[in-house]
Amino acid sequence: MLARLQQLITVSLLLAAAGWLVFFWKSSALLAMGGFAVLLLGYSGFLALEFVALRFINRRDPVPRPTWKELAGAWLGETLAAPRIFCWRQPFRSRVVPDQLSGQAVEKGRRGIVFIHGFFCNRGFWTPWLKRLEGTGHAFVALNLEPPFASIDDYASLIDEAVQRVTAATGLPPLLVCHSMGGLAARAWLRIMKAEARVCHVVTIGTPHRGTWLARFSFVTNGRQMQLSGQWHQALDLDMPSHRHALFTCWYSNCDNIVFPSSTATLPGADNRLVHGAAHVQLAFLPQVMDASLALIDGESRKSTQAP
Repeated sequence: MLARLQQLITVSLLLAAAGWLVFFWKSSALLAMGGFAVLLLGYSGFLALEFVALRFINRRDPVPRPTWKELAGAWLGETLAAPRIFCWRQPFRSRVVPDQLSGQAVEKGRRGIVFIHGFFCNRGFWTPWLKRLEGTGHAFVALNLEPPFASIDDYASLIDEAVQRVTAATGLPPLLVCHSMGGLAARAWLRIMKAEARVCHVVTIGTPHRGTWLARFSFVTNGRQMQLSGQWHQALDLDMPSHRHALFTCWYSNCDNIVFPSSTATLPGADNRLVHGAAHVQLAFLPQVMDASLALIDGESRKSTQAP
């Protein structure tokens, strides 16, 4: 569903930009090129506004405030990453790496992974991770959370089915790797299914565990649920086991242009890991994040880092 929507958006933008270029070229090459650039690169301007906003919103946050140099680097990284994700990988290549659950590709007794994407994303988001796991013997499932704008609670059954499939393939509780809203979906699954014993660990990357300032502008159900300190967030940890947050490793950044104030991406009692200068999408593909997260499936010990 989301892939088709992003296909429509991408093709429409390309056609509109090409049409503008052709229509105005004879009368004004400058106008033609300017409009063409705005249509194709206008998203970069919106990203810049997000980074400016986060710097000012973060001024009272305990996480170290980003410098303008860090923000500029994060803006450039996100400007380059966004088209690859939202205009190519998700709309056109979301199934290039299928789930790996059976056959010679999976070794019994080797832990598997369930990947859970975030808002306005699909399983294509995880393609670099899935390619890295091919041929390693580890089972994996990358979910599509649909409908894309439903309540986060509605995704619990999808996660539950994926966990069951990976557990059946390996004989072991899986690792969950989640980006952004996907971490909230994992927490909702833990609460609804009381499933702490069914997962070995949960990695969240840029997840708004306590909401995000930007969610105040959302008009869809799961977007509104991510508002700062909202009622839905407060209910996530009601009557939870005391050890639940210890199951989590939370990656977060002082330059996350979607989840801010930055400390809202942490959980008390979790292994909270701060990365400087990385934007929201960019954070999920940093070598240090991928290496340390995937090391958990081989039983390597976690290293504690500072939390705010």
